[in-house]
Amino acid sequence: MRNAFVFAASERWREDNTEYEHYSDSGGKSGGQKEKLAYTILAASLAYQFGLEFGSQRSRTFRFVVIDEAFGRGSDESAQYGLQLFQQLNLQLLVVTPLQKIHIIEPFVSSVGFVHNEDGRASMLRNLTIEEYRAEKAAHQAMSAGNTSQ
Repeated sequence: MRNAFVFAASERWREDNTEYEHYSDSGGKSGGQKEKLAYTILAASLAYQFGLEFGSQRSRTFRFVVIDEAFGRGSDESAQYGLQLFQQLNLQLLVVTPLQKIHIIEPFVSSVGFVHNEDGRASMLRNLTIEEYRAEKAAHQAMSAGNTSQ
């Protein structure tokens, strides 16, 4: 028999600590609420595992987390909620996500890597700082806008 755990989370207003939302399981919740619960549980488990406190900065702790297939199906709002939690824990993230979801992680990352596999035999990786990515994106958009106005 597998060990099972029951999780609960409470969202509270900072001003007066009153409860805004309570999650005791995922039943009866919207998809976004279920995602927030999952991110809250993940952040809490990482905080427990690494002995972290929100906002603390310990230079000698290893805080590297890999999130694969990130944010592909979930809502942008829930993904941003999760990323903000991870940022508060001062985690270093490696996020693997589809290109169409890069706008979600863009405010939270310092660099991006694009993997391209044209013929299915050899993958190539291109690394860019977030500033380089933004500059290339702006240049591409300007070029595309110029082509459509002709």
